[in-house]
Amino acid sequence: MKILIVGGKGTIGSKVSAHFSKKHEVIIAGRNSGDVNLDMADTESINNMFKKIGKIDAVVCTAGEAKWAEFDSLTEDDFYIGIKSKLMGQVNLVRIGKNYMNPGGSFTLSTGILADHPVLMTTSGAMVGGAIHSFVKAVCLELKDNIRINVVSSGLVEDAVEHYESYFPGHNPIPMHKVVNGFVKSVEGASTGEIIRMYDNC
Repeated sequence: MKILIVGGKGTIGSKVSAHFSKKHEVIIAGRNSGDVNLDMADTESINNMFKKIGKIDAVVCTAGEAKWAEFDSLTEDDFYIGIKSKLMGQVNLVRIGKNYMNPGGSFTLSTGILADHPVLMTTSGAMVGGAIHSFVKAVCLELKDNIRINVVSSGLVEDAVEHYESYFPGHNPIPMHKVVNGFVKSVEGASTGEIIRMYDNC
């Protein structure tokens, strides 16, 4: 398969890219690194990327930003960071990318445990994650040519514990191989409209 991985140089994306590269052709898209440049908050950038790479068999997204801050300090523009990047960035990957997807291909988006179990300072990220879950459950009913779509929602991953552990007191870190398997299930499996939760508890 020809697989586009958006954010393929990040904490999760690098492990996902390494796995799929063993058996498939992988193209990595990123803002500052990778095979093609991409700004997820810019629709024209998404258009240009797909024009450059052409037909594909799968799109995997492990990227997207959202503002972490106390609710009282969040401005409207702070909320738009997550809406434009993490939410509409992934929506536009599907909206535009479906025109380049080979029949039977798949989209795999990403969220996180915040959509189900928010913690302090994550109002924006939790809101965006919940919206993506609803988007995937709805859009799977309308995609044509047997194109599938799922979302992988992971807990605090082992490789990010040092940076984020203080935000997630009592949460059990998720092994990276388990998170990667969520993406494998989506890309190489047969499900669609599924929220693949890679956490057993908080």
